[in-house]
Amino acid sequence: MNRTTLSLIAGTTALAAVTAFAAFDSPSASGAAAPEAAAQLPVERTGLLCPAPSMSDIADTAYTSFTPVTKGAASGGKAQLQAAGGQSADGAEGGKGGRNGKGGKAAGKKAEEPVLTPKAPGTPVTGETSGAETPALIGTADGRFAPGWTVQETTEVAAGTGRGLQGVNCTGADTEFWFPGAATATGRTDYVHLTNPDDSAAVVDIELYGKGGAIKSPLGENLTVKPHASEPILLSTLTDERQADVTVHVSVRSGRVGAAVQALDDKAGGDWLAAATDPAGSQVLPGIPKDATDVRLIAFTPGDDDADLKIRLASPDGLITPAGNETVHVKSGMTTAVDLGDVTRGEPGSLVLTPTGQTVPVVAALQVVRGKGDKRETAFIPATAAVGARATSADNSAKGTTLALTAPSGTATVKVTASAGSEGGTPATKTFTIRSGTTQDVDVPAPAGLKGTYALTVEPVSGGPVYASRTLAASEGGIPAFTIQTLPNDHGTVAVPQTKEDLSVLQR
Repeated sequence: MNRTTLSLIAGTTALAAVTAFAAFDSPSASGAAAPEAAAQLPVERTGLLCPAPSMSDIADTAYTSFTPVTKGAASGGKAQLQAAGGQSADGAEGGKGGRNGKGGKAAGKKAEEPVLTPKAPGTPVTGETSGAETPALIGTADGRFAPGWTVQETTEVAAGTGRGLQGVNCTGADTEFWFPGAATATGRTDYVHLTNPDDSAAVVDIELYGKGGAIKSPLGENLTVKPHASEPILLSTLTDERQADVTVHVSVRSGRVGAAVQALDDKAGGDWLAAATDPAGSQVLPGIPKDATDVRLIAFTPGDDDADLKIRLASPDGLITPAGNETVHVKSGMTTAVDLGDVTRGEPGSLVLTPTGQTVPVVAALQVVRGKGDKRETAFIPATAAVGARATSADNSAKGTTLALTAPSGTATVKVTASAGSEGGTPATKTFTIRSGTTQDVDVPAPAGLKGTYALTVEPVSGGPVYASRTLAASEGGIPAFTIQTLPNDHGTVAVPQTKEDLSVLQR
């Protein structure tokens, strides 16, 4: 498959951030307004930032942008990605690119010129770049391109720290993020990437919590992130303590940022660690690969109370309790790790955490390993929110794509649609029934006559809540390279309160 070669520039390392919001006309101000039930309407504007993918000179990165067709979306509009920080792309040079093995020289372009411009909703647009000087990308979308806009960044690193497959979805700017699963240990190189999408500087604190509680890290206080800029912060420079399991808390004093952790291992590959969903009493971590050789649970409770959690695996046959790991006690303010080994035993699964008694909010993530010895590769599954109305996954290929669907608390019917391919093909749809308490690696539909990559949309039709993740896998020199992205709601619509004019005030 061919991808459009991106002209990207020397730059800053960065995180991906996506924010979406709706803009609508105000209701009439004449007369009294009587509120009605909120309507779900398509968003009209979306902002996006993608991370600088790698510091390796032998990194090959593919970008895939996709907007699903959304009923009722505004007409017109556009979407585009361009380099962050006002840097120049002059002199940048591409190499042999991503999974299609093709690349080319990057033409000299200025940062204000878009480097990737989607053409129409319903069809993915792809691009690629190579090397360590690829910067963050800032994106905007409006009109018909805004609802559910999704960008996947996938990087192959052939050798060295973090070698293997790394992937991240561009996600939202916010004021608080939790990352259980990071590390400051010897052999790990973990960066938290901060990106400020706004016109004014943001002030950020980074707090670290290990197995004994808060880790002293005064260098993580009052960090300034300049407007439209990105900052990579090496976690091991914030503290002298070396710990294998660390929870990172990013909080914003002023402004807002996007945040993600790039967790790289000297011997076991690495991947992006996306932010876990907000602290809650119950958490779902979907899509553990069936051939996982080691699974490690990392949990943290930010409140004043300890948490006691029941651990269950949603397997293809139902909820089961891992022998020897029936529960976990998470002390307040301390990071707790549990080695679950090859918990899936050759079948796909998802971890479901529920309180055994008092409900105490927790955050959690899984560190997942495939392979053994010097052929190991690592990825992460943060606890995620349910799919909700719709979730979108970009950069799927004819081979190496696995979609996992989990219905932890009630049978659900789910519609999965494959888009047209980036270079040709006809969309296809399948409907699946996911039994209560199970996880299924579903047989995803493939576009007829597929050329290039395609996108998947997941839409629950009926039943209980559905959680999802997508795994990309590629064998690299005998190493089972892979990356996992969870699929929460793509925020294609927003609830907008409805009002109607009350004419009773005009009556005599």
